[in-house]
Amino acid sequence: MHIHTNPDVKPRLLDDYEAALDAKKSGMKAIVLKSHVESTVGRAYLVRRLTGFPVWGGVTLNLPAGGLNQDAVRTAALMGGKIVWLPTIHHHDIRIEQEPLQDILHHVKEHNLVLATGHLKPPDIFCVLDECRSIGVEKILINHPLTSVVGASLDEQKEMARQAYLEHCWVATMPQHDRLDPLIMVETIKEVGSKHCILATDFGQKHNPSPVLGMQMMINSMLKHGISWREITIMCQDNPEKLLF
Repeated sequence: MHIHTNPDVKPRLLDDYEAALDAKKSGMKAIVLKSHVESTVGRAYLVRRLTGFPVWGGVTLNLPAGGLNQDAVRTAALMGGKIVWLPTIHHHDIRIEQEPLQDILHHVKEHNLVLATGHLKPPDIFCVLDECRSIGVEKILINHPLTSVVGASLDEQKEMARQAYLEHCWVATMPQHDRLDPLIMVETIKEVGSKHCILATDFGQKHNPSPVLGMQMMINSMLKHGISWREITIMCQDNPEKLLF
């Protein structure tokens, strides 16, 4: 549900085609390409055609997309996109104002897209959730709540989970990132419940393992620390399937 690939402005380990082949070879059902700087919808379409493997994309509403730009959302939807991410690397530069947010959410609902909260902080996330509730947007993903960039408390995550899925990303545990203790992630999943969580890697950086290997590492760690295989299946298969398909 969350990998970064070439082409990009930052060095990535794999390109779209290589990531799709790797995932296909490993028996995965689908992958989602994410970019902070451009829509991945067209890229995903081409890789699907080339590999016969389900690859999906979306658009991140950072400055290159025009910020909270409903035209970017509508275009991504009409081209077959699956996800709209609210600002990530430019979340400090883009104000989450009610009117443009509502316009975006109407397109999200109309085209049955997934709304992801990007790098927003909890106060903005709760404002977004309120707007989603009033407009009727139901497919919502809270991106990596345990990372320092988001920093949601356990109580905040429990409240968010009443309306959205929480996406826990293995990248947070990596040495060059948050160095998050996997036990914290495990304890949070147990508190919130697997039916409200999704496991993803957020991998693709040159200094980290491949996304497929990262997912294997994550699953093995979860099992080692007391998460059941059934819970793994819910978080890696059932919940993502509900959002994407």
